[in-house]
Amino acid sequence: MIAAVTTLSFLVAAWATVYAVIVGLDDSSAKIVAALKGDSMLAREPVLTRPVTVRISGRHPSLRLQSARAKPEWRAAA
Repeated sequence: MIAAVTTLSFLVAAWATVYAVIVGLDDSSAKIVAALKGDSMLAREPVLTRPVTVRISGRHPSLRLQSARAKPEWRAAA
């Protein structure tokens, strides 16, 4: 009786493992087939794009520096 229960539990565990592998490969199977055919995204030529240029100007002072400047009234009080 123990051998039958052990065999049944082994078969259930093996079936669950195979099922989990099949479900896991189901999502990526199209990518695997495309890679085997040589039609994957990495096998294609890269799409040429125009580089992006970002310009940063230091002309405008920040608000913190602007508020820290001395005013004539403060100079007179010192």
